[in-house]
Amino acid sequence: MDRRSIGLRSDRGPVLLALMLSTSLVALDSTIIATAVLTIVGDLGGFTQFPWLFSIYLLAQAVSVPIYGKLADTFGRKPVILWGIGVFLLGSILCGLATSMIALIAFRAVQGLGAGAVQPMSITIAGDIYTVAERAKAQGYLASVWAISAVLGPTLGGVFSEYLSWRWIFFINIPLCVLAAWMLFRNLHEERPATTKPEIDYLGTVLLTIGAGAVILGLLEGGHAWAWNSPASYTVLGGGAILLIAFGFAERRAANPILPLWLFTRRVLVASCLVAVLVGAIVLALTSYVPTFVQGALGTSAIVAGFAVAALTLGWPLTASLSGRVYLRLGFRATGVIGSVLVTVGALLTTLITEGSEIWYVAACCFIIGAGMGLVASPTLIAAQSSVDWAERGVVTSTNMFTRSIGSAVGVAAFGAIVNSHIGRVDQPTPEQLADAIHPVFVVIAVASVFMIAAAAMMPKRSAS
Repeated sequence: MDRRSIGLRSDRGPVLLALMLSTSLVALDSTIIATAVLTIVGDLGGFTQFPWLFSIYLLAQAVSVPIYGKLADTFGRKPVILWGIGVFLLGSILCGLATSMIALIAFRAVQGLGAGAVQPMSITIAGDIYTVAERAKAQGYLASVWAISAVLGPTLGGVFSEYLSWRWIFFINIPLCVLAAWMLFRNLHEERPATTKPEIDYLGTVLLTIGAGAVILGLLEGGHAWAWNSPASYTVLGGGAILLIAFGFAERRAANPILPLWLFTRRVLVASCLVAVLVGAIVLALTSYVPTFVQGALGTSAIVAGFAVAALTLGWPLTASLSGRVYLRLGFRATGVIGSVLVTVGALLTTLITEGSEIWYVAACCFIIGAGMGLVASPTLIAAQSSVDWAERGVVTSTNMFTRSIGSAVGVAAFGAIVNSHIGRVDQPTPEQLADAIHPVFVVIAVASVFMIAAAAMMPKRSAS
């Protein structure tokens, strides 16, 4: 196999294309449903329940990621990603056939369980088949899928809702799933080390799933479904914390732990996870509040608002694909710090946004932040992957994805509380009120980006072999 070629026409091109198709399932699904919410509610009812379409998906995806990572290191990547695509396909079909909001929410959970395998396995397989020098460009291909989906998703969602049926936002996944699975089945050939019959960490799996699920649920729903200082909040968050503590003790005794605690003793892995937490929080804040600000405070249309935040995902793959040249020359630490500084510059520029700002300025800020993300998110993940061998790469990659989900959940809670504290009980805030409420979010993003510089500075100086 020609190791010098990385493109889609190389020997590994069919596998890379299959990984891009697999990634598109998760990327497209994260954007296509947003523009169809009102149409779905108009058909099924349940307006007060529709936020669960997003929460349950994120929850199911987040809690399953570490489990899939361990399974991939035990049984191989191919069966895990094919399983994930199959579950995602099943969930998509069920979502398209749903006749009530409750059923649709339940079937979105099935989709999330499939996505929990697809996204980290795509990145892990790329780490398996490409060398350290090649991985940045390969990650650039995968990141480009998110950029395309950021533009294509809302457009398709609007077209399907208006001219066909909202159900097609789920049925469109059927041919994509079938094609991705067929290409992976045919072209992906992996050789994993022969091992004895593995011991499954059932106790750790249950404790992690329920404990992490409760904490993430508490963060997502706190201040919405229940008050932060309510018995429900204390029960969910407190119970989740207790189960996670019990999980830590259980993992110390487990022969084959689902999430080995040694992951949190290596500096490169801890640093990459800290970066991932901050990436999750910052990206969540931008994708949630930039469109709201642009529509509500600047008075633009939903399409223009979507394109403004899409600049974030346009800058990301551009620099991610070039980051390999940087970290091979300067090392992972310097590359991550440069990227974090770029994120900080973009974040500081967002603090100057007012209700009189031009839309191009907002988009430029997002583009700069995205360009910085490409130099910090991909290289720190690649550094983590490069620090372990095949038998540990799956769980390392999945842990990174898991911590990013934790960052997103924390971001939902923190930024939601900030905005709500300024708007209060106002149902229809004026542009000035909306601008005043969202501006502190931009300030917190800037502060978080400074912490990202510190986390990136913890990375090893030189690249791994």
